[in-house]
Amino acid sequence: MQRIRLRYTKRGRLRFTSHRDFQRAFERALRRAEVPMAYSAGFTPHPKVSYANAAPTGTGSEAEFLEIALTAPRDPEQLRALLDASMPTGLDIVEAVEARTSGLADRLTASVWELRLDGVQPEEARRAADTFKAAETVEVQRQAKNGVRTFDARAAVVSLEIPDLTETHSSQADRPTDQPCAILRLVVRHVTPAVRPDDVLSGLRAVADLAPPVPAAVTRLAQGLFDEETGTVTDPLAPDREAAEALSTASPTAAATAPA
Repeated sequence: MQRIRLRYTKRGRLRFTSHRDFQRAFERALRRAEVPMAYSAGFTPHPKVSYANAAPTGTGSEAEFLEIALTAPRDPEQLRALLDASMPTGLDIVEAVEARTSGLADRLTASVWELRLDGVQPEEARRAADTFKAAETVEVQRQAKNGVRTFDARAAVVSLEIPDLTETHSSQADRPTDQPCAILRLVVRHVTPAVRPDDVLSGLRAVADLAPPVPAAVTRLAQGLFDEETGTVTDPLAPDREAAEALSTASPTAAATAPA
């Protein structure tokens, strides 16, 4: 059984697609592309698709991941192109690798988010971010199934900065505009309970009275394993690509040294 790992996006208006809506669209794409899917056993077999840490509805993303199991081998890039052509524009399949290592979900320990705050001056956002980072705890509330839940939004935040405009991904933002705005770059660990970008925005409102006049445009730029030494979020598919490259390099050598 071959396993393929895919990275996909949620762009533009498709950021409002729920995870369940994406699942339906993806399963239709699997059928259109005639992918030889492995199915679960039982009375209601379903395609073996593993989703990992989906972004909240209403947020854009450049880094969503899933894994599929196939009953027959396929070239990852050709499979990616077929699936991408079968998906709605905005839900784009942008990368595919054969799974050669274990634990994809275990490598998704942090996310990088871009928060576009229209109507907020950069200096105002910088002061609010500094106040947030200086706080030991920032308690926020979220409506849960069992009522309102209060938790600390500060501990999970690794960094909260206003990036150099030449380095931002604003061209990929969901709501580009010519009007001045503040852009925050947020790196947050995946903890329990999960701290989401809207929780950080609630924290900024609580500690620094930062209240954007319109809802923030939020985009996940990356997610992966957090590197404690460099403070960066690494590519979770890199180990699979490296394993594939090592295998392709070793194969010719093995063939050359094989006895005649």
